[in-house]
This record gives sequence, C-alpha cells and structure tokens, in this order.
Amino acid sequence: MRVGIVVEPPGENRVAATPDTVAKLRDLGYEIAVEAGAGVASSYFDSAYLAAGATVVDGVTAWTSDVVLKVSELTPDEITRLRDGATVAGLLSPALRPGLLEALATRNLTALAMDAVPRISRAQSMDVLSSMSNIAGYRAVVEAANEFGRFFTGQVTAAGKVPPAKVLVAGAGVAGLAAIGAASSLGAVVRATDPRPEVADQVRSIGGEYIPVEVAVEQSTDGYARATSEAYDRRAAEIYSEQAKDVDVIITTALIPGRAAPRLITASDVASMKPGSVIVDMAASQGGNVEGSVPGERTITSNGVIILGYTNLAGRLPAQASQLYGTNLLNLIKLLTPRKDGQLVIDFDDVVQRAVTVVQDGEVTWPPPPVQVSAATVVTAAVEVVPPKAKRTLSVAAKSRLIALGIGALFGICVIAPSPLPQHFLVLTLAVVVGFYVIGHVAHALHTPLMSVTNAISGIIVVGAMLQIVAPSLTVQVLAAVAVLLASINVFGGFAVTRRMLAMFTKAGDR
Repeated sequence: MRVGIVVEPPGENRVAATPDTVAKLRDLGYEIAVEAGAGVASSYFDSAYLAAGATVVDGVTAWTSDVVLKVSELTPDEITRLRDGATVAGLLSPALRPGLLEALATRNLTALAMDAVPRISRAQSMDVLSSMSNIAGYRAVVEAANEFGRFFTGQVTAAGKVPPAKVLVAGAGVAGLAAIGAASSLGAVVRATDPRPEVADQVRSIGGEYIPVEVAVEQSTDGYARATSEAYDRRAAEIYSEQAKDVDVIITTALIPGRAAPRLITASDVASMKPGSVIVDMAASQGGNVEGSVPGERTITSNGVIILGYTNLAGRLPAQASQLYGTNLLNLIKLLTPRKDGQLVIDFDDVVQRAVTVVQDGEVTWPPPPVQVSAATVVTAAVEVVPPKAKRTLSVAAKSRLIALGIGALFGICVIAPSPLPQHFLVLTLAVVVGFYVIGHVAHALHTPLMSVTNAISGIIVVGAMLQIVAPSLTVQVLAAVAVLLASINVFGGFAVTRRMLAMFTKAGDR
C-alpha cells in the first residue's frame, strides 16, 4: 500500500511524517509518497525525504494514496481529493465536528482520528493530545514571557531589587504541567489549580504551588477532566478573582472533551489585573476559558492587559511538534500493520483501534464504546461539611493516641525482656520512626536514587545475617537464613526494577 504525506493548508507548519518516521514506515512494508514541499515549514526538505527512501510526488499523487496522513482537520475540498476506499488519519475532532464524519461517510472512506486515542497505558505512545499539549504548554510560557515587560525571575542588582513574576496556571493536565515546569524554570513564582486533588504532588514536584478548591469532586475514570459541580465552580471563581488581582501572568488550559471550554476568567477578573499583565487562553479554539479572548488573535484590553488566543501553539514549534506527531502516527500504523507487510488491518476487538476509527468503509462508527481506564471509586460531588480545622484536630488526636500506645508497648517490652533485647528493640523502633519520616518526605524525583540506597541497606542486612548464620543456636540460624533470603529478594528485585525503569529511557538500538 502507498502512504501519502500531504502539504498542510496555510497557517499549519507541522507535517505528518519526518524523514526518520518515513524510514520506519518503509520498514513496515509501505511505499511512501511525499508531496513536494510538505515538510519545508518544519525544516524538513524534500532531499531528506528522498534520502529516507520516499518518493517526492505532486499533490494529486499524494492525495490519491491508499493511506493519507495529515495534521490539520480535513476541509470539504480535501475530502474530494481522496480516492474512494482510502484511509485518512489526522486530527479530526469527531466530538466537535459530526458534519465532517458524515461527509467522510459519503465517500466510502475510513477515517482515523488521532485526537480520539483512549487514555490508557498501552496507547500512550500514540497519544497525540498529550504530545501536542506538552509542546503547547511550554510555548504558552514562551509567548507570555515575550509579551511580559519584565523578567520572570527575581534579581537583586546594584540598581535595585527585581521581584519574580507571579504566574497562575489553571489546569494541571499535560499542558498545565508543561507550563508550570517552564515558568518555574524561568524563575517565576508559579501557582496552579485543578479539580483533581491527586495532581497536587505533581505540581509541587516541578516547582509549583497547588491551590486547592475545598470542595469534593467526582473523580475521572477515563483519563480526561470531568465537568465540575456548581459548588466547585463557585469556590473556584472566588479563587480566580483573588489571584487575578495578584498575579502577572495567567495561563488557562481547561478543556472538557466534546464540550465547549468552561469559562474561568471573567471580564471583571481581567479588569482587576495590573496593566501589562498577560493572559494566554489555550482553550480559545473551543470557546475560551477567558472572557474577551479571540481565537487566533492578540487582544489588548482597556486597562492594558494582553490576552493571547493563539489556537495552534504546538505549531509554533513545528520541527519538534512534527517529530512527536509523526512518532505518534508511526506507532498507530505499527499497531495496524501486525504482519509488517505494508497492509493496513483494523481490528475492532482492539479498544485502541476501535476508539480511533471514527468512520469505516463509509459508515460512521463514532462514538466508540466507553473505555474504563481507572478503578477509582466514584465520589459524588458534595460540599465539605466538616470544617478544615476540626478535621486537622481529629487527625492530630488520632496520631497522638497511636504514638502513646506505641510508647507504652515499647516501655512494657523493655521492662519485661532480658538484656540486651530492650536496647536492640529500642534501636530498631527508633530506626523505623526515623526511616518513616525521612522516606515519607523524599521528593518523587529522588525515588529511583532512594531505591539504590535501600539496596545498599539490604546488602548490609545480608552481610549481618550471614555472620549470624553460624551461631550455635538453631533459632538464630533459622532467623538469619530467613533474613538472608528476604534481603536478597529485596536487593535483586530492586536492581531488576531499576533496570526496567532505565530501559524506558533507552533507544531500542542502544540496548
């Protein structure tokens, strides 16, 4: 089968395949036809595609291929250029553009929506939304820094002190976390909100401050954000109003699949911001999180606030975006080519293939059956009825009782047991307490090095147990043998896990 890589319409700088992914598509048995000039806007020239084994062709030949790969949404004119029975893959937005699916179905086509990949572990390598959101979040900070009239980082100079910029990121998904990391790296004070309290640790791990909304919300079971409750919206609106008066930059990332973007920042919030402040509305293309943002436009309000409603932030880093998008497409084609014989096969028993196939042989197959990706218990939305201070008091009291009980038990053992067991037991207890508090406060980024430390400690246990295994007491020998066994399992298991983790960051050819 022939795979066609086509030129994107004006305003789209990305390309669906890079020379690197073209070579790998050929390894799957496909013939690759690249429309002349398709990769120029991404700095991938025709000569590079030729070197990778593709043929450079005119637009008609590329569009009439068996499989057409593209980036931007199909237009009615582009649909007419496809041949009957062809397969097309790209960003189709099936939930927002049902008319596009009907138009595709009239041509006996098969359509694969790259933005419909389910959020499950097996499909992460094909998840275009995550790839593009990561780039867009980073680029949002770059755009904001370009518009902002001051440093992001704080400085102390001979001419005076420069305070750091304050940045609020609304939403801590892939795009939000990328924005938090970029802004924090530039030295800004970064705050973030999100309806999912479980992201708090992720926000803190990359230098941000998580601002909780003290209202219980329903947990997501499909990997995407859910619509929030009225109680949450009221409290969140209060927080946004408070933060808007204080921060210098706001980046909004809130999107709900298949629905218009929720309104987070009102006109009064914008009016309360300082002159020269910047807002980047990453949801502008779906209605916008910010009142007053215009899709694709840069707007300045009457009080001097700059609102950026750019709709293709990922496309502003075209080389990087094309590389990641092309890799996502390649991984999908690999899944659809099980025999590596250049023949595309769609298996509806596979949840990933079923989810991305929105039209098959002229029949609309969207939406797919729901995919359960989380076993989390669903909690109904309800407002907190226990005051936070009371909850903390109960927690402290419970901890105090447990500590008192433990101390009492330790004292009883030390009184009854013969020497030197009480001293050894006391050292063991103190080691457990200290270890719990030390390890409990280790940052996520240090967990892998910590595993190596625990391996070293287990090695010491093995040595100590081997010294005791020759003791005259049978009980001591049995306990020492058990200690050697368990500590050895921990050592070898730790190294096996570490090796597996490191393999995730190693290219296949380097192993």
